[in-house]
Amino acid sequence: MMRAMTDAYRQMIDILSRCKRVLVTTHVRPDGDALGSTAAMVLGLKKKGIDAEVLLLSHLPRKYAFIYEENQIPFIDVENGWPDDDSGEGSGFGDQGSGKVEKKTGTGAVSSSPNPQPRTVPPFLDRYDALLVIDTGTWSQLPGLEQRVASFTKPKLVIDHHLTQQDWADQKIVVTEAAAAGEIVFELIEQWDVEIDKPIATALFLAICTDTGWFQFSNTRPFTMHLAAELMEAGVDTDRMYQLLYQNERAERIALQARAVQSLELLAGGKLAVMSITRDDFAQTKAGVPDTESLINIPLQIRTVEASLLFTEPLDDGPVRVSLRSKGGVDVAKFAEQFGGGGHARAAGLKVNGRFHDARRRVVEAMTQRLAMGPPDRTVHSGGNGANNSSA
Repeated sequence: MMRAMTDAYRQMIDILSRCKRVLVTTHVRPDGDALGSTAAMVLGLKKKGIDAEVLLLSHLPRKYAFIYEENQIPFIDVENGWPDDDSGEGSGFGDQGSGKVEKKTGTGAVSSSPNPQPRTVPPFLDRYDALLVIDTGTWSQLPGLEQRVASFTKPKLVIDHHLTQQDWADQKIVVTEAAAAGEIVFELIEQWDVEIDKPIATALFLAICTDTGWFQFSNTRPFTMHLAAELMEAGVDTDRMYQLLYQNERAERIALQARAVQSLELLAGGKLAVMSITRDDFAQTKAGVPDTESLINIPLQIRTVEASLLFTEPLDDGPVRVSLRSKGGVDVAKFAEQFGGGGHARAAGLKVNGRFHDARRRVVEAMTQRLAMGPPDRTVHSGGNGANNSSA
């Protein structure tokens, strides 16, 4: 599927080719596209003799952990703490793929770092020649990172397919018609003459199959299907992948799904579906926030529903998370922007500060008003159902 190299791809390849070590990261609460794309990128960089690690802003989700574990993708889990005080001579990472952060001396012994000297750029960033952000282009999806890279003078790169963007990267590739960031990563490493072997193909397949709902969502395009076939020819075990993704759920998640469905309300003459997940739901089911993934899509099965909202009460004192989905009559990315959110035309997310019921009322009222306006911003397939917004 080799296509002519565009300037954006050539420029990013030129920058990465000059690197010895790259820090790769993605949005908070990473999904299959985020993790598959970052894994494929790390493996591709390795084939070019470039070391790379992934900075995960949330714990590695159990559902997708296999792609990191089986390929020994090294990563930092910042939910276990930022490595800002790490200034060791070694890699600064614990066991490969564990997400545990330790400071290592040149001999491999773990040591402490008392009284570190004040520095503008966090010491751990000094090890890298570039920062590569995949599957988002907004700081709101990268909590804690903006201030840490404010004085990072080395290239900051973005690979993304979302409509909502901020202009802070030195070089970016944004392809909004792409079904997943994994499609763009594929094109980049293919044009870089990286062999697409079975591990890379499997990581890329994970990226595109999850962001397209196993090729059911409207963002699935002919390129997506051609690419899927090519990745299968490279050795992807699609039967195993399907079982890992869709026949491997925890009982706790199914219990949470049941409670979400029980909360379902149909408003605006059946056009709007609203579900809520409260702290009590999490406590009663022993489920976690990652278990809310894809629940937002359930009400779209209802014939009359044009838009779906899922409200998730925070387990701490943070904002209320709101996931949004549309069948095309409402551009939910545009809708989310009025609350500081974003995403795709058919899949987006936002956060609202304040009491849970107040936040729910504000967003429901706004969406009800939007639905009453009719469908002037209908889109055929823009964005599909794989929003990366941390509230999605």
